[in-house]
Amino acid sequence: MHPKVKITMEDVRNRKFTLEELVAQLTIEEMAELCVGTSRGQAAVVGNAAQCVPGAGGETAALEDRGIKNMVLADGPAGLRLTPHFRSTLEGELLPGGEVFGDQVNPLPKDAPEGTVDYYQYCTAIPIATTIAQSWDMGLIETVGEIVGKEMQEFQVHLWLAPGMNIHRNPLCGRNFEYYSEDPLLTGKCAAAETRGVQANPGRGTTLKHYAANNHEDNRMFTNVHVSERALREIYLKGFEIAVKESRPLAIMTSYNLLNGIHTANHVELIQSAARDEWGFDGLVMSDWYTSIDITGETRKYPISSSPLCIKAGNDLQMPGSQQNMDDIIAAIYEEGEASEELLTLADLQFCTLHILNVYLQIP
Repeated sequence: MHPKVKITMEDVRNRKFTLEELVAQLTIEEMAELCVGTSRGQAAVVGNAAQCVPGAGGETAALEDRGIKNMVLADGPAGLRLTPHFRSTLEGELLPGGEVFGDQVNPLPKDAPEGTVDYYQYCTAIPIATTIAQSWDMGLIETVGEIVGKEMQEFQVHLWLAPGMNIHRNPLCGRNFEYYSEDPLLTGKCAAAETRGVQANPGRGTTLKHYAANNHEDNRMFTNVHVSERALREIYLKGFEIAVKESRPLAIMTSYNLLNGIHTANHVELIQSAARDEWGFDGLVMSDWYTSIDITGETRKYPISSSPLCIKAGNDLQMPGSQQNMDDIIAAIYEEGEASEELLTLADLQFCTLHILNVYLQIP
């Protein structure tokens, strides 16, 4: 390879060069940017941090000179969660109003500026996970996934932040309705069927979440879940294992909680040993939103998950992303981190970048 040849994704698609050769040319700063979502501030609303598709959960960074464009990630679980009605100028500048968060809708201004264009993104509301799991009909669930996948194509969404597949263990968990069942086998089979349906549409993928042992919502970012290895494998991981082996999802999302004292986003055994080495998962692993960003400023028993340790563990993509995430990763590579265990090698960062771009290759 001539050192002056600047490799692009188009070159990789055309098999002139390998993805590994492209990654080898990227700078530390470029790779850090790819491994962090595009919301560089800390004020973005959770689940609404994308600009390309209003109302989408977030997007990945682009390197235009390398032919790498954004991947758009949209939340679920009952279909795509997008802004149903929004306005922009003729130049494409997004105007305020129309945003949806929970059951609140930010109203559109009554007097629209001259040249305003109205856009609509009405998505199909599919039944919640607990309901479709009660059907025991995997063909039906696969059809549900196909519906979502077709709308992802229509609205230019690449990864669906679903299905949610945590196990029903606590009746007070506020998001049990998003999850299929108390049974790991049924959970895995349902998630695999829904993933097959979504991914029957070329270039669209699911994100299995929340990995793992995320069983209640109270203090969910700082809960330390203690689980024996047998219980972990037989109850909390089994559904993920089934879905990975049977449907090859494009992504997995780690959870907020700590697992036996380690944040799941920093957990090498969970991400690398189990998902990648044992089950053969070959997609990208992303964090849940704000996992590695301190949005409270409060002193707690456990700190937030470490941004460099996300990279070291193989948690490839940190969402929605902040400048601090990038700065911490870059400092850890240049051995400027405060804690020695958080220092990174170039190979650590290249490993995560390769996972992200490998998924990008599957998107038209």
